Amino acid sequence: MDWDDLRVFLAVARTESLSRAGARLGMNASTVGRRIARLEGGLGRVLFAKTPQGYALTPEGQRLVPPAEAAERAAQEAGEALAQPGALTGQLRIGAPDGCANYLLPQVAAGLCRDHPGLEVQIVALPRVFNLTRREADMAIAVSPPQTGRAVVQKITDYRLHLAAHRDYLARHPPIARRADLRGHRMIGYIADMIFDRELDYLAETGAEGAALTSNSVSVQMQAIRAGGGIGIVHDFAIRFAPGVRRVLAGEVSLSRAFWLIRHADDKRSGRLTRLTEEVTTAVRREVARLEGEVARSEGVEGRAQGT
Repeated sequence: MDWDDLRVFLAVARTESLSRAGARLGMNASTVGRRIARLEGGLGRVLFAKTPQGYALTPEGQRLVPPAEAAERAAQEAGEALAQPGALTGQLRIGAPDGCANYLLPQVAAGLCRDHPGLEVQIVALPRVFNLTRREADMAIAVSPPQTGRAVVQKITDYRLHLAAHRDYLARHPPIARRADLRGHRMIGYIADMIFDRELDYLAETGAEGAALTSNSVSVQMQAIRAGGGIGIVHDFAIRFAPGVRRVLAGEVSLSRAFWLIRHADDKRSGRLTRLTEEVTTAVRREVARLEGEVARSEGVEGRAQGT
């Protein structure tokens, strides 16, 4: 049995689509279909059933998944064994909520690629939970640990969030000296029925009655704040990327959350992914500390300047 055919089989099994599998493999859908037909012909078994939702595994296909994944791990280990000592190569796909993906992972990925020139890093930024069972990503970063499924979970770091607004907005509107002063100000936040994780329900903790300008994307919310659209909860680590945005009521309204790194349980046996996990975790933790520290220092300098 050709390992490359098993690789195609796993891609279709995980995506339930010839076109999505082809995009992942760098093939067109017709080529993927021919490879699956060749594998089924060689085995004398039907591995997929075409449904309105896509390609579903038959019972025979389901039985093939564990040995195919074992072959996948063996191929990865063979590549690791032949790599230069200390070098990390191949592809790494990291899934993360868009706040982490936009403001932390670009720096983390740049460092990984600099340290390991043979490594290809893919950042998938989506405001939802990733399905590691379907191998949508090699590892995922989440704002709360999963309660079900076979996964290895470790805490990366805590991070802080505060109310923030652009200085132009603050100059045009009544001053905000206490929480009660938020009444009458336009709030920016998540679309209520699109909050996929209770940890993202920030405004409920501020006492604000609701948001008038909303998005399911942290980055869109930040751009609305930069445009002077109102006041919203932002990650401290994102403020350095938004000139003119400053924290509001930092001493009274402060939220803390955590990032968690999640891997499929079977990947514990991969020395390569274990090393990558360690490097990603260390780099994210370091970047959060650096950016939060810069915000605190810059506000301290600004405060001293205004007091003179």
